[in-house]
Amino acid sequence: MTKYEVAIVGGGIAGLTAAIYAAKAGKRTIVLEQQKQLGGRAITNKKQGVYFNLGAHALYKGEAYEAFRELGLRLDGSTPSIDAYGMWKEQILPLPTNASSFIQTPLLSWGGKLDLAKWFIKLGKMDTSVWNQISIRDWIETQLNDPMLRNVFYALLRTSTYVLAPELHAAGPALKQLQRALKGVLYLDKGWGTLVEELRELAVQQGVELVTGCKVVAVVHQDQKVHSILCEGGTRIEASNVILTTPPSTSHKLVPHADQTALDTWNKQAIPVTVACLDIGLRQLPIQKHQFIYGLDQPIFFTHQSRDGKPRPAILSDDGTQVISLFKYQGPQTDAVKDEGELEQVLDVIQPGWRNELVIRQFLPKMTVVHDFPHMKRLEDPGPAVPEIVGLYIAGDWTSHGELLVDASVASAKRAVSQLLNTREEIKL
Repeated sequence: MTKYEVAIVGGGIAGLTAAIYAAKAGKRTIVLEQQKQLGGRAITNKKQGVYFNLGAHALYKGEAYEAFRELGLRLDGSTPSIDAYGMWKEQILPLPTNASSFIQTPLLSWGGKLDLAKWFIKLGKMDTSVWNQISIRDWIETQLNDPMLRNVFYALLRTSTYVLAPELHAAGPALKQLQRALKGVLYLDKGWGTLVEELRELAVQQGVELVTGCKVVAVVHQDQKVHSILCEGGTRIEASNVILTTPPSTSHKLVPHADQTALDTWNKQAIPVTVACLDIGLRQLPIQKHQFIYGLDQPIFFTHQSRDGKPRPAILSDDGTQVISLFKYQGPQTDAVKDEGELEQVLDVIQPGWRNELVIRQFLPKMTVVHDFPHMKRLEDPGPAVPEIVGLYIAGDWTSHGELLVDASVASAKRAVSQLLNTREEIKL
């Protein structure tokens, strides 16, 4: 039986990133993915020549972007326009994102506009960690006086984090994410599947063994130390170190006696984030200027991600079909039929006549964005090591130490490998 120094459960962004860094450090590494393809929620499905992500994806200039650049990934794509609108009581009004819209928009009073400008300047250099211990709601209600400006900030923070829980979400990490968003985001050509493929190619180059269609059923540990991985069908893989990049509930199930470890706390404190996503391919946009629209009085966001003859944002079809995405940020209670109807009604306002231009559509009624985030009910940040079992580590979007979304996936993967290597210093994030 071949023994691996590092076995990684899950072949999404976190799993592939961890595998690459482990292999680069000279460790014999294997990745075990349950599905027949790698990528997890970063896969891209091609339908009728249109590249659909699982909902619109944007890459911020954060930890993930820096790591991908460090690894030499191409990251082909473009940065979208900053021109944006707000939707308030079914009116589409320009947001003050440039000099012209700042002067002309009726959305904010002059006082509100000046406050917005002041806070955007502050955000560029502010240490957001001073707000780690209070919620977004507390931050907004104490720092912003103008009622409409509060709505704008709720929308900006909701959109950059995907989280609809201002009373729970820690303000510091959310404001840090907004800082990243203000630096510009990257939409990837042909979807995030290209990113997954680049990571796969690099992992293979580094000697990582990639196994798909392999369902792990248990992480075997003896005398408080990782021993092996048991797969469905009885296959056993010996490994001295295991990194779980599975969701918290799955990680908990895979480890015998997990209720006696920190995995139990991390699983119980996790609050998943979901959205309803309506992705649509159109022959053309009925209203070209409506590229990005933030819901101010309802938790929605509209984005146009495909190139339309201009050098932005990204190539998402083979024949010029325009790809748009509409989100509804969800709370604990969801209703698929109601959510889809609401999204269609919003689209009627944003892009009237869109049905006449319809090529293809994809509706995801409850898409998990992350399995946990930095919130006020958290008892502790998860990982990277499970302290009760030597050689067991975790990574993924839910193992955040302040990062959000794919930044949490990549940063946690690097933390896990760093601790596994027993280095004195963590890999520079």
